[in-house]
Amino acid sequence: MKRLLNVVYVSQPDCYLALKGHNLNIMQEGNSLGRVPLHNLEGICTFGHQGASPALMAYCMENNINLTFFSSSGRFRGRLTGTVNGNVTLRKTQYAISTNETESAKIARHMIIGKIYNSEHILRRTMRDHALRVDTERIQYSIVQLREARAKLLTCEELDTLRGIEGNAASAYFSVFDECILHQKDVFYYKGRSRRPPKDEINALLSFAYALLAGEVAAALEGVGLDAYVGFLHRDRPGRVSLALDLMEELRPIIAERFVLKLINRRQLNATDFIKKESGAVLLTDDARRMFLKKWQEEKQEKMTHPYLKEKIVWGLVPHVQALLLARFLRGDLDAYPPLLVR
Repeated sequence: MKRLLNVVYVSQPDCYLALKGHNLNIMQEGNSLGRVPLHNLEGICTFGHQGASPALMAYCMENNINLTFFSSSGRFRGRLTGTVNGNVTLRKTQYAISTNETESAKIARHMIIGKIYNSEHILRRTMRDHALRVDTERIQYSIVQLREARAKLLTCEELDTLRGIEGNAASAYFSVFDECILHQKDVFYYKGRSRRPPKDEINALLSFAYALLAGEVAAALEGVGLDAYVGFLHRDRPGRVSLALDLMEELRPIIAERFVLKLINRRQLNATDFIKKESGAVLLTDDARRMFLKKWQEEKQEKMTHPYLKEKIVWGLVPHVQALLLARFLRGDLDAYPPLLVR
């Protein structure tokens, strides 16, 4: 199993990344803000437009350090990686299945089952822990709809049908997502999904969390030798990490959405942590983004018992474990891909 190493997040948008010896040198207006040894890093994430030196990029590629670029608002822009691990047989299997919609649907349905099950988990926890503060009848009705959707997926072998079931399940889940927001309802509320740009505070947080998760899942897939750009549910599109989007479906509720709800319900964010643009876009401030990233990293160090492996791991290892299980299934070592089903 791949060891979870450190990831450095450079959140200041005006920083330039350079190489100094075997260290990451963070530069701002020609001055060094700090240096980080590169020998124990797994990845570097930078937010802004200044970029990185060719020497640093070459070092990262040679030493398999993922260098991921985000815009200052947190949108994923691209990732630089070195030589991809794995063998050609695994990738040929992936490509062959991707061109066969029936076989693709058999894999994708397990990921969507995981997504729906974990969405149920979020709603069940909210109803259990805050029964006197939420509309339990509405939540219970949505849970029933999600269970019915899961049952339909068990025999689904067509991608279009699968997408329809997933879309209906997502609508049922997000119809009561606002019930999971317990504090500062005048600031944080969910009325619908908006992105590129997000139009309210909750969508700004969700978009940021999804972007971080997508980058980590893509890196995990490449780490086991899979092509993050060739998916099963999400079809090929230039520049889109389709397989990463497939795999993160089951992780969205239990990692990204749970994390955002935790920040809000613990009152770790408020109205002053956001900037509203004339265009209607709502973005995190620099300080709020730094706090978000700090809490994200801390959350990744929390331990959980993996339901399939029956082993304790940190949350940050979950994308790597699921990528490994997917690779083992494609190699024929497992009868089916086991999605993460949190209990």
